[in-house]
Amino acid sequence: MGSEVEDTAKDAADDARDTAEALNQRIRRTRGYRWLVALGLCAYGVVHLLVAGIALQVAWSGGGQPSEQGALRAIASTPVGPVVLIVLGVGLLALVPWQGFEALLGHGRVAQQHDPKRRTVKRFASAGRAIVYLALGISAFRFVGGSGSSGGSQHEETMTGQLMAHPFGRYLVAAIGLAILAVGVNQVIKGARMTFTEDLRGSTAAPAIGLGVVGYIAKGISLVLVGGLFGWAALTYDPKRAGGLDEALRLVRDQPAGPVLLTVLAAGLACFGFYCFVWAKNAET
Repeated sequence: MGSEVEDTAKDAADDARDTAEALNQRIRRTRGYRWLVALGLCAYGVVHLLVAGIALQVAWSGGGQPSEQGALRAIASTPVGPVVLIVLGVGLLALVPWQGFEALLGHGRVAQQHDPKRRTVKRFASAGRAIVYLALGISAFRFVGGSGSSGGSQHEETMTGQLMAHPFGRYLVAAIGLAILAVGVNQVIKGARMTFTEDLRGSTAAPAIGLGVVGYIAKGISLVLVGGLFGWAALTYDPKRAGGLDEALRLVRDQPAGPVLLTVLAAGLACFGFYCFVWAKNAET
């Protein structure tokens, strides 16, 4: 009896999954869906280009906040800022269901080419990207309403301090640092091995692939630095040592030959921004 119930439940789950996958495939084939994904990836590219520009400013003049929040704040300060932020917000939020479906249902053609372990890793990566896109999209709309004016670093520091105030907060901060560090290493490997091409459909020119290689490696390095800051905060039990992307890039600037190193990293982030436009044109939806 128990076996029959389990079989029935399994069949029902399989049917529900097949129905969801069929709906997902139907949506993916629509032109409107592809346009929304392309808009979102272009918006993501614009954000990274702005971060790269602010990082250059920090490298040689010390001003600006080189982070996603800093980029959105820079847009908000322009005369057409609200309109641009709305477009960016819509685009970034459009990427959430795209990656959400990937996380829940797998990666279609790409998933079939890998073993279960690799498919699971890719689904977790999609879930992470969906969270990033959601956070950026919400931030864009917050800046439209003027509620995103507080500094990102200060908020990050407060959040870390609140976590450390709990009994196991130090370990939570360390876990966050390790997670960010793992993502950063994965991005570097993804760029070096050019596995990001799995997310593209059709053939792509070598220069465009080169942008992806440099961009993913640079983005990975910046995330490794962010993860290191969280880890160092946990080790020293000092929440002020934690920080986001802006603090990580300022750390680079404070090193010997820091402005040059930060300029190179900024160029890499700009490459990722330009690669996003290539991705938008050839995204495997």
